[in-house]
Amino acid sequence: MQFTSEQRLDDGVLEREFTLGEIPGTLWTPGSAPAPLVLMSHNNGLPKADPRLVARARYTASRGYAVATIDAAGCGDRPRSAADEQVRAELRRATQAGEPVDEIFESFIGPLVENAVPEWQTTLDAVLELPEIGGRVGYSGGWTALGIRLAVAEPRIAAAGFFAGGFVPRAQREEARQVTIPLLFLLQWDDEGNPRQRALDLFDAFGSEEKTLHANLGGHTGTPWFELEDGCRFLDRHLK
Repeated sequence: MQFTSEQRLDDGVLEREFTLGEIPGTLWTPGSAPAPLVLMSHNNGLPKADPRLVARARYTASRGYAVATIDAAGCGDRPRSAADEQVRAELRRATQAGEPVDEIFESFIGPLVENAVPEWQTTLDAVLELPEIGGRVGYSGGWTALGIRLAVAEPRIAAAGFFAGGFVPRAQREEARQVTIPLLFLLQWDDEGNPRQRALDLFDAFGSEEKTLHANLGGHTGTPWFELEDGCRFLDRHLK
């Protein structure tokens, strides 16, 4: 892991960019150490520099957590293959034409998840070696499909907060039954791109004995800010 830049934010949080082989990432750490770690992703591999993700990460770090995120292959500044470009173009065309897009999402998100999980595990290995990181590990993010796969494959993750706004392939909807860690699941009741019943069915499928659903009125990007505060209280209960 090589740190390529750093800046100290007003609240004392240290924000550092890093590379891990071909993987670019960002790590936020609070002034207190050692800090429990939160792996934070954005919806279906959107860039780690997305302002909404950065705001969530900075706030979470200010609450005493180390937060790490990376760009998936083909996302952010990472190069896209010709196949990636073709699928994205087909998705744009189908969306503009008002055609069904579930099967296109299946062909895109499924492989993206499978390729991303080993990179997130490599990142987890590297970050946990840092002296300022210690304690339990959580996951938080809109990329629910990735979170489900990581929760099943990675025993070091002790709790997770999911946003219901991203497409979850059939494989991960089946895997949800194997997820047993404590969960906080956020649902935007009027999310135009995520059928409500599908999200409710996914919540029902999770195998966790402790799982909480928070539903708020509004569209895809309308999650209230207080849910971030509640999310940190959820992490406090399970990671500190």
